[in-house]
Amino acid sequence: MGLRARPALLLLILLRTVATQGRPPRSHSLRFLFMGASEPDLGLPLFEALGYVDDQLFVSYDHESRRAEPRAPWLWGRATSQLWLQLSQSLKGWDHMFIVDFWTIMDNHNQSKVTKLGVLPESHTLQVILGCEVHEDNSTRGFWKYGYDGQDHLEFRPETLDWKAAEPRARTTKLEWEVNKIRAKQNRAYLGRGCPEQLQRLLELGRGALDRQALPLVKVTHHVASAVTTLRCQALNFYPQDITMRWLKDRQPLDAKDVEPEDVLPNGDGTYQGWVALAVLPGEEQRYSCQVQHPGLDQPLTATWEPSLSGTLVTGVISGIAVCIILFLIGILFRILRRRQASRGAAGDYVLAECE
Repeated sequence: MGLRARPALLLLILLRTVATQGRPPRSHSLRFLFMGASEPDLGLPLFEALGYVDDQLFVSYDHESRRAEPRAPWLWGRATSQLWLQLSQSLKGWDHMFIVDFWTIMDNHNQSKVTKLGVLPESHTLQVILGCEVHEDNSTRGFWKYGYDGQDHLEFRPETLDWKAAEPRARTTKLEWEVNKIRAKQNRAYLGRGCPEQLQRLLELGRGALDRQALPLVKVTHHVASAVTTLRCQALNFYPQDITMRWLKDRQPLDAKDVEPEDVLPNGDGTYQGWVALAVLPGEEQRYSCQVQHPGLDQPLTATWEPSLSGTLVTGVISGIAVCIILFLIGILFRILRRRQASRGAAGDYVLAECE
């Protein structure tokens, strides 16, 4: 299964819970995505890993080759042998950990054995996202989450060295893992120290490629359909991906529940586009404005919907033409009536003269 076909699995879980939280402006992140299937019928290996610095893929690894492959141009030929060896060893260790955890979860779901003679066990999937963020003030945040069969499953909490179960079926695994205090401390050490140090080394290698910025082009459009008026705020061609878009009414932020969720997608050229929509009452469009925050902006950018000047001009021209046509028709009708009156007057004179 190629790299381009894999996002369908990634979108099943985990990224939505990390990505939707967003990162503070001028922060960086290191994320590893692990995925695998218990049976090969899904076209996935038993274990596969993708590594991202911010939103750029920089390394891949799979269970069959047991090799880490560089995926970013800024990494080719620049990564030191020590860094690459360390990264490869980490991925091999996570390969083993992933398979052990996979079987543990399936055992606790009673799904690791064949239930009927001659019937193959059904295939299951496991997804993991782990990594860290380093903010502008050098504070850090770590995350380590598991998803099973496309649903949130377990989340490691480094502050308390325990696991949060996202569903009742995860409680057995949670209790089993919490017995192993050594593993919990190792996880916390990686998230709090090892991951940020690794991220800093990668940022140094990618300097220039990772810290470039493209400012968003922001516009607000107006749509009317089925008697519903919608304002749509669009931010185009920006990089990095971090962006915050929100609606203001009379310069005050709206409650998030009244606004459609922000959506951000890649353009395919290394930049991104995002949008957020809002239903409004007709005639109140000017009360609303869209505020956009992006690492490349020194201060938030605000945009409002402006009625199209060309549309107003066309309306004026059409109205003017209509008035001219009406006046022209009135003029023709007036001339016809004048002629008829003149004809009737002449006929009356003729009859009277004949009578005499």
